[in-house]
Amino acid sequence: MDLSTLRDRIDAVDRKIIALIAERLRIVEEVAVAKLDAASPFRDREREERLLLRLREHATEAGIDPHEIERLYRVVMDMSVAHQEATVRARADVPLRISYQGVEGSYSHLTAQRRYGGRPGGALLGGFDSFRAAADSVIHGDADLALLPIENTTAGSINETYDLLADGKLHITGEIVSAIEHCLLALPGVTLDELRVVISHPVALAQCTTFFAQHPQLTARAELDTAGAARRVAQAGDRTLAAIASAAAAKTYGLAILAQGVQSAAGNATRFVEVALRPAPVAEDAMAKTSLLIALADRPGVLGEILTRIAKRGLSLTKLESRPIPDAPFTYRFYVDVLGHAASASFVAALDEIRELTTELVVLGTYAAA
Repeated sequence: MDLSTLRDRIDAVDRKIIALIAERLRIVEEVAVAKLDAASPFRDREREERLLLRLREHATEAGIDPHEIERLYRVVMDMSVAHQEATVRARADVPLRISYQGVEGSYSHLTAQRRYGGRPGGALLGGFDSFRAAADSVIHGDADLALLPIENTTAGSINETYDLLADGKLHITGEIVSAIEHCLLALPGVTLDELRVVISHPVALAQCTTFFAQHPQLTARAELDTAGAARRVAQAGDRTLAAIASAAAAKTYGLAILAQGVQSAAGNATRFVEVALRPAPVAEDAMAKTSLLIALADRPGVLGEILTRIAKRGLSLTKLESRPIPDAPFTYRFYVDVLGHAASASFVAALDEIRELTTELVVLGTYAAA
């Protein structure tokens, strides 16, 4: 047979394999419903290991490398679990559990309302005192997703979120960009001249440096949360105390808005990432973005070489952030955002090319770009 005929036969087999994977995923949807009815976990590690053992035996009988078959089926099982979770999230009778840092009226809470409001099945929103606690709620199975701020156009990167991602337990499944307008809130009837202390989240305070420079009589003091600061002002009954928070927080806690738009930059916006225990499918028509975590090999110019190899594959960087590695003084991890799907041919080739230049290379997630 000629080469063209052989390739046609391979193409026909590939179409059958894809059709069988699609059939497997349709069965997985039924499994998801059965697990939901039985309150069973989506992942049974012991069953997966038994399945892999059988598959290795089948591969050996067929004369195929059992290790390669195991590697292939681990990907298939990850895909199946993600498909089960997506099936459940799409059901009209199952609420999605969302965690975030802050209380009612915080920017994270307002962004979660905009993101998940009107969702079929509804959404259960839960606020936590810290980013770590919100992330842990997902890790421990108390929430399906966490919504965490990761960068702001004025204050820059929110390092705690990057450090949480370095743990390797969570995957980025989406991103949301929210416009942020800060307001100065105080007790009703209080004037600006009476104020002495303004409390808010440190990131919010950092976004309002111009306002504080214009009002040197005001002392900025950090609190855990913007809306939490507003609640504290309402509870304290102190006419010298104010908060920087949202207009929604003023309404929630019965405070007066003394000034609107006190942020230094008019186009102030925060980018949030949605994180989950496992990756999520990306819609076919979505522009995909992939986030990577990279630790560099110890050689001169290695970062530039990595960026050059990514660019040669036609991939565009949208973010590059460094964070120290705690157990290795004066060494750094890099977080890289790249437009493209991690499973695309150009991305896979780029990852293969840069792997030798790293001591750590982790795909944090592929998701629809905001």
